[in-house]
Amino acid sequence: MKFVIVGYGRVGMRTAGILAPEGHDVVVVDNDPDKVDRARTEGFETVAGDGTDESVLEESGLADADAIGGLTGDLNTNFTACMIGKEYGCRTVLRIDEDYREEIYEKYDADVDEIIYPERLGAAGAKTALLGGDFNVIADLAEQLTVATVDIPEGAPVVGSRVVEVDLPSQARIYAHGHDKEPMTIPLPRTEIEAGDHVAVLSDPDAITEVRTALRGA
Repeated sequence: MKFVIVGYGRVGMRTAGILAPEGHDVVVVDNDPDKVDRARTEGFETVAGDGTDESVLEESGLADADAIGGLTGDLNTNFTACMIGKEYGCRTVLRIDEDYREEIYEKYDADVDEIIYPERLGAAGAKTALLGGDFNVIADLAEQLTVATVDIPEGAPVVGSRVVEVDLPSQARIYAHGHDKEPMTIPLPRTEIEAGDHVAVLSDPDAITEVRTALRGA
């Protein structure tokens, strides 16, 4: 598969670094000369230019791409890149910061295929969203981590908490959430955990028992 990554910062760099070893074609677009040089040094086909410029994205081979990820730190750039990609029939993945108001998420969510929140999900989530993956079966996000699904019972200590507020042991993270029997998806930052929900967590294997206790209670 072929992916266009707009933005070779923290998230774009790690996402490209996950995709390429799996045999996917990755083209990086960035207007920062230092980032362009770094991407090329690391072996990526790179186009120097503004990700909001359709001619720049055309140069990246957008017409043949399966998906485009707007992964810069600028929401407007990311959204514009995704809208251009949408016109070319690409799957669109938009990076957005988690401190935006909920109505902002809802506004952009209607126009793109997937929104990612790097502060909670990171580059592994970007890679999975680009591939159109099922968040219930992510087993290869990181070699040293364990993926587990945890059901939240009545009276659990996290009931009533927003997903982004949950502080888990050993830097474990919730990366997907579902209400009741609904499929799990990337949660909005203001999504509250309710009894009967299920969450997917990424954790150090040695801490998984402690993480389950933190989520479910003793």
